[in-house]
Amino acid sequence: MVPNNWINEIRGRGIMRLMSASTDFRLRADAKAREWLDLHPAAGLRVVAYDVHRCCGGGKICQVKVRQLSRKDNPDQFVTGALEDGTEVLIDRRAAARLPSRFRLTVRGMGPLKHLDLDLGAEQWATLLYD
Repeated sequence: MVPNNWINEIRGRGIMRLMSASTDFRLRADAKAREWLDLHPAAGLRVVAYDVHRCCGGGKICQVKVRQLSRKDNPDQFVTGALEDGTEVLIDRRAAARLPSRFRLTVRGMGPLKHLDLDLGAEQWATLLYD
């Protein structure tokens, strides 16, 4: 559910949406991700963020990250997905246009660097990052 304080920000904007808000994304957390989610409850929604940067040589660097919703996030930039338990997850529209409608979350990293991540096949990663 979109926080109430965003409703006023959304109204009156003439922003064209990239995808329909009714897009149905289903996320499944594997056992490691479910354990991580249980140990790290979020104060708000989690988002699948998609960032694109240009390096000094002009190359494009894309980064995908699962993180908590930030005050800087614009609700118009996200579509809604849901975990199997009904927990809502916001997905950046740029990533949503490249992601399959069903995908898994897993945990990657070691020690304090452990984090939630998408569990995609090689071609799905290539589509997400390089198309």
